Amino acid sequence: MFDPNTLDLPLNQLSDDQFKSFYDDFMGEKGVREKSVVKGRVIGITDEWVTVDISYKAEGMIPTAEFKTPEGELTIKVGDEVDVYLDQMEEEDGMLVLSKEKADLMRAWDQIAKAVEADEVVHGTIIARVKGGLQVDIGVKAFLPGSQVDLRPVKNLDKLLNEQFDFKIIKFNKKRGNIVLSRRVLLEQERESKRDETIQRLTIGAIMTGVVKNITDYGAFIDLGGIDGLLHITDMSYGRLNHPSEMFEVGQSVEVKVLKFDPDTQRVSLGYKQIRPDPWEEAEYKYPVGAIVRGKVVSIPDYGAFVELEDGIEGLVHISEMTWNKRVKHPSKLVEVGDVIEAKVLGMDIENKRISLGMKQLEQNPWDLVEQQYPVGSIVKGKVRNVTDFGIFVGIDEGIDGLVHISDLTWGQRIRHPSEKYKKGDDVEARVLSIDKEQERFSLGIKQLTEDPWYTVHGRYFLGQVIEGPVVHRTDFGIFVEIEDGVEGLVHLSELATDGDNWQETYPDGRKVKAEIIHIDSHDRKISLSERGAQERSAGDIEGYMNTQSDASARLGDVMGDLSRKLKNKAESAAKE
Repeated sequence: MFDPNTLDLPLNQLSDDQFKSFYDDFMGEKGVREKSVVKGRVIGITDEWVTVDISYKAEGMIPTAEFKTPEGELTIKVGDEVDVYLDQMEEEDGMLVLSKEKADLMRAWDQIAKAVEADEVVHGTIIARVKGGLQVDIGVKAFLPGSQVDLRPVKNLDKLLNEQFDFKIIKFNKKRGNIVLSRRVLLEQERESKRDETIQRLTIGAIMTGVVKNITDYGAFIDLGGIDGLLHITDMSYGRLNHPSEMFEVGQSVEVKVLKFDPDTQRVSLGYKQIRPDPWEEAEYKYPVGAIVRGKVVSIPDYGAFVELEDGIEGLVHISEMTWNKRVKHPSKLVEVGDVIEAKVLGMDIENKRISLGMKQLEQNPWDLVEQQYPVGSIVKGKVRNVTDFGIFVGIDEGIDGLVHISDLTWGQRIRHPSEKYKKGDDVEARVLSIDKEQERFSLGIKQLTEDPWYTVHGRYFLGQVIEGPVVHRTDFGIFVEIEDGVEGLVHLSELATDGDNWQETYPDGRKVKAEIIHIDSHDRKISLSERGAQERSAGDIEGYMNTQSDASARLGDVMGDLSRKLKNKAESAAKE
């Protein structure tokens, strides 16, 4: 080093090399070197520049913006001492090139290097989302990988922006300006330190305070202090809960009860509702059978509506208990989710935690008046509401339908299906046959509007009479012929005029057949016919029979007596068959 005390000549007489050596050594002793941080004093401030004196022959100017906060507030005043970076001794204008930002940056790097060497924690603010993770300001910009943010993967990193945390430096390279941080390392260390303490307090039935760490569809994970417990959705509330997020959010402090604990696997099952009284313990007294209750509709399945009476207690109104009108196909036609309704308690099952409710019970039962309004034997009018295989349903009143069974549609017409005569919307009249209020059944008859033709069949028909009618049905033992509406007769195979194996083809439905009445049984509603007998009973047969008699003086009475005996024999034969 050049010693100025050894100078024998004045400074203005030194050579260039001597002066440069003297200058470098002198300024080095003062601590003023290029590319280094030096002390300075603020001697002037304008809107654009701050003038700083570093005790050198020239001052330096730094942009005022470098001394302002993000909010725009100036952090220095004239006379303040500041650390600045001497970038260059002099420019062409004779001013020093200084920088406040570079000084801060160099100081930060030095502090970070010391922290790395001492294995210390650094504090920083997350300032940006970058590829693979986050950017953190710890005095300089550092990289925080996504895998090092938390103990569990964080789906939404953006929510951490502007948050401040402590970090551990896991990679440091000053030359390359590369710093990698980890928050997870610190959390794991903290977790391990708390784990042993927490396990000592973990006993079944213990009430503990934890923090919601993660929420899933099936529950929430609660950090109890170094160990996580699962609070299942079914243990959150006595009431209806669609998703855990309806009750909890990440970061929320919550008091829970330890339900299960396995020291080997360190699995913990927690309960939230268990530290509160079960509302079902007093439900039997609060909601007795017959009581009128009020609640909110919370769910509408196909079979009814669930009504929340209070938090944790719901009752079911079955669709059959909603209205007396049986034509409602879905509960949503009557109520909507969120509706507040009144209902009557019909039943209580404490063991299975079920309450049966009814809405229609709060209205007058139309069946209570049906016997007064529609007594048996009266005639009613209505529209066909439904057609089934076994009959038709006729709408009589709101909530009251009457059934006309297929057997009560007509006295005699053979109907294979009610749709052959009726369709939905048809106006019909019917007679009330019976009423069963308990079973809610209302029986009607249409054929009963007219007299049963079998009651007076003996007054209209007699043995030996020849009738003509269409074939309405064929069986293996003969054919049925319609004598009049509601009255049919059977022509047995033995009484058909046609023989042979293909006799059924000879008698298609609708063919007109003449037949003689050979037997009448109004009680059993049977008439026996003979096609052969009808042919024998023609007028020509009678006359021919009379001419063949040996006694010319034979009377018509004798002839009729003989015919009567023949008919009697046929009737007895038909009755036996």
